[in-house]
Amino acid sequence: MRYLFIALTFIALQTLAQKPARPNIIFILADDLGYGDVGLNGQNLIKTPNIDRLAAEGMQFPQFYAGTSVCAPSRSALMTGQHTGHTYIRGNKEVKPEGQQPIADSVTTVAELLQRAGYTTAAFGKWGLGPVGSEGDPNKQGFDRFYGYNCQALAHRYYPDHLWDNNQKVVLTGNENLRQAKEYAPDLIQKQALAFLDSRKTSQPFFLFLPYILPHAELLVPDDSLFRHYKGKFAEKPYAGADYGPDAKTGGYASQAYPRATFAAMVARLDLYVGQVIAKLKAKGLDKNTLVIFTSDNGPHIEGGADPTFFNSSGGFRGVKRDLYEGGIREPFVARWPGVIKPGSRNDFIGAFWDLLPTFTELAGAQTPARIDGISFVPSLLGKGSQKKHDYLYWEFHENGGRQAIRQGDWKAVRLQVTQNPTGPVELYDLSKDPAESHDVAAKNPEKAEQLGRLMNKAHVESPLFPLVRDKQ
Repeated sequence: MRYLFIALTFIALQTLAQKPARPNIIFILADDLGYGDVGLNGQNLIKTPNIDRLAAEGMQFPQFYAGTSVCAPSRSALMTGQHTGHTYIRGNKEVKPEGQQPIADSVTTVAELLQRAGYTTAAFGKWGLGPVGSEGDPNKQGFDRFYGYNCQALAHRYYPDHLWDNNQKVVLTGNENLRQAKEYAPDLIQKQALAFLDSRKTSQPFFLFLPYILPHAELLVPDDSLFRHYKGKFAEKPYAGADYGPDAKTGGYASQAYPRATFAAMVARLDLYVGQVIAKLKAKGLDKNTLVIFTSDNGPHIEGGADPTFFNSSGGFRGVKRDLYEGGIREPFVARWPGVIKPGSRNDFIGAFWDLLPTFTELAGAQTPARIDGISFVPSLLGKGSQKKHDYLYWEFHENGGRQAIRQGDWKAVRLQVTQNPTGPVELYDLSKDPAESHDVAAKNPEKAEQLGRLMNKAHVESPLFPLVRDKQ
């Protein structure tokens, strides 16, 4: 009996030794960065060496998707592990005096689950899931520390009059109620994020959420070497907007004489931030046990003078932000974990934001809720075990007449004007032959089109807060 106990103990120790220790997790979320805006996906007008290095040192997922094609619901899918037919927040719904519709107390976020598992949790950037003091406050949704923009409308401005440090309003006197532009908020937020990393110790695991606002409109950067590198390189179409001054409004976009150069410099600045995070991890001895994931919340925007066509920001896919075609929801997605994830690898797992919650909870040894749509892709990350696959992925968008999309294998269906006609016809695309969604083949494949239309109806559960279907009574 004694020998049996020793043998079982030895086997258990061997099993533990084969499993990586609970990693620190850093999730970097760009804002409105397109699939084609980074070098690893073919961008040749803007240099992104640090993001490209993440891919060289880690794993690319070329078939990974955002939660949907705009900010708040995409983040809700990320936080809750549910697609936009089920998740609590399904649209960009403003509330007064500042913020968006708060995510409910009853919702359990990935941050709460990791916090309960002993992780220190922090977020630096843009929140957009509930005002300070509401049930959606990031401090009430699992984050020990938050610094940045609580409200995504305020985040339209790169020189805002204030930010938030937990529940403390940080007045930026250099910006003087939008009358002048002296304190660049992304740099202030990055400074706080790096300070958080500087305070970390190897004995305490952490979850760091970095929802940067770059390169979201407005098009604005400091006049430094990054901007001067691109200034004059492109033919420009100046943009006339709402400038800083006595009449400036929170939600406007500033004028920009060099919109293309500025956009390029914004992406370059985002890349610089990524490089600073990795450098800090190495300096603190945290690099080897930290999983870093980089992606974007939705496709490229067209506001404020942005020109995604010029930069091929959608990477050859159809659509931009607010579209449920591939260009609006397929994102650059890279994972790096030295010594665990195989460098320079690619994985064709077809996943979306709702898969991150179960993946992170599995890695952290935390409890995974039952009522979610996500599946863990830890086997894909580690290159071990059998990877479960989705039967389908589903998205919805509540503006512009209402839109739905679904992907099942290589088939992709899109339905427009859902608000008026929730059982209307769908467009059908075979992504294996037509990744640009140029040829609607619904007429040639009526049974498949009908099947995916039925699946859309099944995946959507109507929400009283965010109704997709208009009441016909």
